[in-house]
Amino acid sequence: MSDYLVRALAFDGNVRAYAARTTEAVKEAQKRHTTWPTASAAMGRAMTAGVMMGYMIKNGKKITITIQGGGPIGAIVVDATPTGDVRAYVSNPHVHFDLNEQGKLDVRRAVGVDGFLSVAKDLGLRNHFTGQVPIISGELGDDFTYYFVHSEQIPSAVGVGVLVNPDNSVLASGGFIIQLMPGANEEIIAFIEKRVQNMTPVSKLIEEGKTPEEIIEEVLGEGEAQFLDRQPVAFRCQCSRDRFSAAIISLGAGEIEDMIVEDGQAEAECHFCNERYYFSKDELEEMKKEALSV
Repeated sequence: MSDYLVRALAFDGNVRAYAARTTEAVKEAQKRHTTWPTASAAMGRAMTAGVMMGYMIKNGKKITITIQGGGPIGAIVVDATPTGDVRAYVSNPHVHFDLNEQGKLDVRRAVGVDGFLSVAKDLGLRNHFTGQVPIISGELGDDFTYYFVHSEQIPSAVGVGVLVNPDNSVLASGGFIIQLMPGANEEIIAFIEKRVQNMTPVSKLIEEGKTPEEIIEEVLGEGEAQFLDRQPVAFRCQCSRDRFSAAIISLGAGEIEDMIVEDGQAEAECHFCNERYYFSKDELEEMKKEALSV
């Protein structure tokens, strides 16, 4: 099954729901960054929440999520777009611990609880929207729930999960976001809370082959949701040789001359995908000329 996300409404439009399968996207990120299991789980959970949140800004450009909890994994950074593209990296990919008391990967220990979750939305306007909340759990699902409630004032339930194979590869990844609109009454709220508390972990549902549509039905009940649209999801980086070339030119002729004198070449590496771009001395000379002409 390929990765995708869906958006739905339920209970006469009083509930908005998203669900995503992100197994292949997280698998690609794991391979590119050689993350160890606990780091993979943390990165994958953030990617899953991020790709659904990116889809929410339909008229925007992208969303950037930064999680810095003070744990050994360091920062987790996720970029996502309304078109289902997502990319991510962690400062320290080689983090892993024994399973926690619940028999799950100890994401809380890796992320930490002494820091913040920040969300920056590029809406194509002069100023970006930025929201920030303290990390309250480190498990990330609860932290994104807290973000929606306290930064965007939208009562929400966020479930994200990743299963990792013994060889460090990703077995299953996915999640959901359920949001209550102002008209949702106490009966609807109680019903959803009970369903979320009693449901099978979302990563297990993905492993069993459940679709995003079926995951929403696990939360809201069969036949309750009206599915509105579907969007393919993929790990995709926006870096390119041209982008890095432009970045080097923007440094100015003096900086480029230093590169030529000291190294005779330049190398640039993308944090998000680990692609490397090499620029020869002749190419740097041409960039220096362009920098001088700006």
